[in-house]
Amino acid sequence: MTINKKLLAIAGLLSAVAFMAMSPVKKAPADEKFKNLKVLPKNISEKELDKVMEEWERALGARCSFCHARNEETKKMDWASDAKPEKEMARNMFLMTQDINRKYFHGQKDSTGVITESSVNCYSCHRGVSHPEVVRASDLPREQRPNTPPPPGQPAWAPAPGTPPAQGTAPATTPAPEKKP
Repeated sequence: MTINKKLLAIAGLLSAVAFMAMSPVKKAPADEKFKNLKVLPKNISEKELDKVMEEWERALGARCSFCHARNEETKKMDWASDAKPEKEMARNMFLMTQDINRKYFHGQKDSTGVITESSVNCYSCHRGVSHPEVVRASDLPREQRPNTPPPPGQPAWAPAPGTPPAQGTAPATTPAPEKKP
């Protein structure tokens, strides 16, 4: 009888293993791989997501914590949290650049559905600063541009008034009048 109990236990275990092997393994759908993706493709790979996040970090001169909140209970970043308003702003800015590139520069989508960079990206405005300063072009100092004629009364070789001397050169000076003995 002990042999029958062992055989029965073995047969039961084998049938359980066979049943589990035959039933389809439920993988998390691609859209559940990363939680709370609202503007990036749901099927984005981890490598692509890391690339996008690193690009945004560098363009804004910021770290992950600029947009992402920390879970104080786990002491880890809560990537899915929308607790910080900067995250929603980043989404809006991403959509804006995508729209500009599609509408005005005929940007095409890549394999993940993201419009490829053609002309405008985060760095176009941010230049490594999280809150870029708005500067009016009319407030900038005028400088002599190459291939433009000099203002009237100024020799072609002289820098525009108020333009600092080129690096490694002495400032332009007017020669002192010669003294007569």
